[in-house]
Amino acid sequence: RRRTVGFALTLLQRRLASSPEAIFQSLKRRRKRLQSRLEEAKTLAQGRAIAETLGGLGFSPKFELPDDPDELEDELSAEEYEAYAEQVVDQATAAETIPELEAEILILEDLEERARQVVQSGNDRKWEELSRLLQDSPEMYTPQGHRRKLIIFTEHRDTLNYLVERVRSLLGRPEAVVTIHGGTNRDERRKVQEEFRNVPEVQVLIGTDAAGEGVNLQNANLMVNYDLPWNPNRLEQRFGRIHRIGQTEVCHLWNLVARGTREGDVFQRLFEKLEVERAALGGRVFDVLGEAFENISLKQLLIDAIRYGEDPAVQARNNTAIEGALDAEHLREIIRRNALDGKHMNLDDLFAVREEMEKAEARKLQPYFVRAFFSEAFQSLGGEMRPRETGRYEIRHVPASIRERDRVIGETRTPVLRKYERICFERDQQRVHGKPMAELIHPGHPLMHATTDLVLDAHRTKLRQGAVLLDPNDEGIEPRMLFMLDHSVREGSGDQPHTLSRRLQFVTIDAHGAVRYEGVAPHLDLQPMAEEDRARMQDVLRAPWIQEGLEARVLRYASEHLAASHYQEIRTRRERQADRILAAVQDRLVKEINYLSGRALKLEMDVQAGKQPRMQADNMKRAAEELTARLEQRKRELAAMKAVVSSTPVVLGGALIIPQGLLSQRTGQPSPAIDAAARARVERVAMEAVMNLERSLGNTVRDVSADKCGWDITSQPPMTADGVIPDARHIEVKGRAKGQDTVTVTRNEIVQGLNQVDKFILAIVLVDGEKHEGPFYVRQPFTHEPDWAETSKNLDLGRLLERATLPLMASDGMYP
Repeated sequence: RRRTVGFALTLLQRRLASSPEAIFQSLKRRRKRLQSRLEEAKTLAQGRAIAETLGGLGFSPKFELPDDPDELEDELSAEEYEAYAEQVVDQATAAETIPELEAEILILEDLEERARQVVQSGNDRKWEELSRLLQDSPEMYTPQGHRRKLIIFTEHRDTLNYLVERVRSLLGRPEAVVTIHGGTNRDERRKVQEEFRNVPEVQVLIGTDAAGEGVNLQNANLMVNYDLPWNPNRLEQRFGRIHRIGQTEVCHLWNLVARGTREGDVFQRLFEKLEVERAALGGRVFDVLGEAFENISLKQLLIDAIRYGEDPAVQARNNTAIEGALDAEHLREIIRRNALDGKHMNLDDLFAVREEMEKAEARKLQPYFVRAFFSEAFQSLGGEMRPRETGRYEIRHVPASIRERDRVIGETRTPVLRKYERICFERDQQRVHGKPMAELIHPGHPLMHATTDLVLDAHRTKLRQGAVLLDPNDEGIEPRMLFMLDHSVREGSGDQPHTLSRRLQFVTIDAHGAVRYEGVAPHLDLQPMAEEDRARMQDVLRAPWIQEGLEARVLRYASEHLAASHYQEIRTRRERQADRILAAVQDRLVKEINYLSGRALKLEMDVQAGKQPRMQADNMKRAAEELTARLEQRKRELAAMKAVVSSTPVVLGGALIIPQGLLSQRTGQPSPAIDAAARARVERVAMEAVMNLERSLGNTVRDVSADKCGWDITSQPPMTADGVIPDARHIEVKGRAKGQDTVTVTRNEIVQGLNQVDKFILAIVLVDGEKHEGPFYVRQPFTHEPDWAETSKNLDLGRLLERATLPLMASDGMYP
């Protein structure tokens, strides 16, 4: 009871320092709760002993209060701590009899009236400082005079409500302020976060520490701590909402501290020391602030300052504690400790990981393709994207059909908004200095997801009907059927198993029954056929082999080869990930369990020796048992994580592919190449020339031309002397016979070159029989993306060679 009451008094004191409204509302609620308990006690007291009655009505907290108040704030989430603090402040009492309870209520009524008078007076120096900051500080505005987005943190819900009313009144627009607190459910929290990130009219987010957990708010770079938490971990967590990887603006943090108070003196000393060490450590001190106080209780320092602040010895002790916690060498040691694990992968492992990343990049939809699809689809559904800065757009209104589809499918927690201040399709365009942060649109984004679902709903049957397409790069005369398949790998357990990987796979089958995998994106280089050309292919369309159960044979091939490979890849990755997590969990929890068990044993020995320790051995044992149970539960979860299930491949659509050679034969036109055999020889010589040159530079070379990913060769340079693995080179090889004057590039190759910038190289080899000149390397060969109707372009060979360079000597191991 004493600990509970002491905790409640500390919380009330902090609310008094927070705002007049917070202390007034707290006293008011407390008085009402105790009056209700008094009425209950009087009713139940009839025929019973008073002490027994009050004992039955005693305060029953949701969480057991530990001996060290810091432990409670560390163990509970911000939401749980916020709810528990409300419960304690409203109900905890030291009264053991009805007269004592009546006396406490009388005191509360007097305090409540005093607090009311303070609120009604309108005098609040703390608010005045914030108001001055909002109106006069130059950091609050962009160079163009627009108000920047700002986050205000407070410790208490009553202060939050108080600030919402005042800030809205100051700005003159209620919609400019949004809130997140412990009572905000997860879906509403995500909605508020998205509005703050993307709606220009929303300028201020006011939150309690519940807004500091798992929320990315780096579109803002301004923060005010209206109240300061007594837990340094919370302080670190708050600043981490804006001061994080990807933040490109200078972050500004204001801490409102009451000068001349004992609490204020401690914080003033803390921030002075922080500023010194921040300069010494290059701004990294906030990253380790919580751990800096791992052996010192900041809360206890504050309580000691409040209770014994006039004692010079206490002041000196507190200053020494702060100096020690924020000692530069101590902070550097924590930073070193938090660095990456000292265990290093060998070169084979590193290159294997890099190769896996390269394969994933080849499979993923590149930004140019995403933008091309989204802009067309969004417009077809009634939406409009307005160009703003380069590569960035504004959406002033999202059609109701898209927002409703998002609500119906409900596969993502983040809602589709009515408007987006900025969107973009490439990560490096998310932030532009002095401009709003842009929302990155990608296949998993809810706006893209809902738009895609509507388009598929309207046109899915056309995929099944099929199409007739021309392959302008195939000079053969054998038509083939291309099938597009969907394959997923899912979790093996749970009521609603999560899809771990979903992949489009392309397979062809020809008239002879030969089935083969066609790479990650063969359709990107295919063209629609003109109506008159389709008429010339009627005999192909009616050919018996097309009707001979091709789909079943393709599905059998996909199940045996592609699906099995996809499943094994995901399974291996999940097993490796689960093993790493299990090793980390065991390392941490086993240490904690051993520590708690050792403490329990020591406490039992102390009791046997006649000592009276503050902590109980049973509490340590229970904590160790809980951690043991948690460890076992995590082991079961991680074992389940390894269980993955492969779904059956599904055919989404198909097309009959007519090679350019066959069309040329039917139209009587000469083949665009010298002849198929000669063309194959030129390509072979060119590929060998480039691969040999790359190997001479010490690079690891792979031929990926069969994958149709937009380039022919992936060349991985070796690790540098300082341990850095350079980016792989993606080389598109163009072999040309002596005398030719153009180079044809496909839409896919152009877009890949634009997407990958310096990683993409166009290699030109001039072939004369078995001899060749080059390779000649052209960096950034493309300047703009093809028009939506363009499938290929012819480039002037002479002008390309003017821009080309030769690779440096092999000993240099790099390109100019």
